[in-house]
Amino acid sequence: MSTTNKNEDIKLSPVVRRRTARDIALRKGKEPIVSLTAYITPMAARLDDYCDFLLVGDSVGMVLYGMESTVGVTLDMMIAHGKAVMRGARKALVVMDMPFGTYEESREQAFRNCARVLQETGAGAVKLEGGKEMADTVKFLVERGIPVLGHVGLRPQSVNVYGGYGAHGRSEDEWQPIIDDAHAIAAAGAFATVLEGVAEPLAVKLSKEVSNPIIGIGASAECDGQILVTEDMLGLFSFNPKFVKRYAEIGTGIAAAIEQYAADVRARKFPSDDHTYKMKKN
Repeated sequence: MSTTNKNEDIKLSPVVRRRTARDIALRKGKEPIVSLTAYITPMAARLDDYCDFLLVGDSVGMVLYGMESTVGVTLDMMIAHGKAVMRGARKALVVMDMPFGTYEESREQAFRNCARVLQETGAGAVKLEGGKEMADTVKFLVERGIPVLGHVGLRPQSVNVYGGYGAHGRSEDEWQPIIDDAHAIAAAGAFATVLEGVAEPLAVKLSKEVSNPIIGIGASAECDGQILVTEDMLGLFSFNPKFVKRYAEIGTGIAAAIEQYAADVRARKFPSDDHTYKMKKN
């Protein structure tokens, strides 16, 4: 009786190495780092080939849920979207935004919630907003095996303190606190830092001085990388922030498609013979 190796019939998918926080950290001063936000599986799959890391941003509250700010986003919401993104991304590092109120109280609170997020989603890092006041927490997390992406400058979770989303550092007397924040977060061990909504000369200065990669959004092309909200750069919304370049106008394309669909339905042109099922022939 002959024997066969049944394993010969099994076709395994090629192993793909996912980028890590360390990979991003080592890009300081080298090829610019590309990043976009992602909240759902199909979008993550489309972005994966082009982005070094994907951020599951708490901007999901505004983009998908129609919230006025990110403050109302919950941990459970973030975990659900993190799982979805991980199903679509195979190569990019996936970073999870920690929502407002889940890490500020204490280092221990931050560790419990960050550990839960990484365990339940499989993502590779978390992002925390804050400067000097969060440095001790960042250090505590990194020492316990949780890679952290920092976030300084304009901090959307602090919109109620700022009174809006205006740019920071547009006069030099505003620079020093932001400079101190960026250096403190890098020294605490963050593998990179998002620098949002600051004057370009300040962004250039920080990109040269700070030891970890600076990821700009509303900053400067001289940063070590860039991040945008995907739906903003695709033109899904009518409002367009100054710092966003629109690479497509998906919003108007969607509107045109829906208009045509509605017209076809009302004229009984859809579904046509091409889109209906016929009886089987005996």
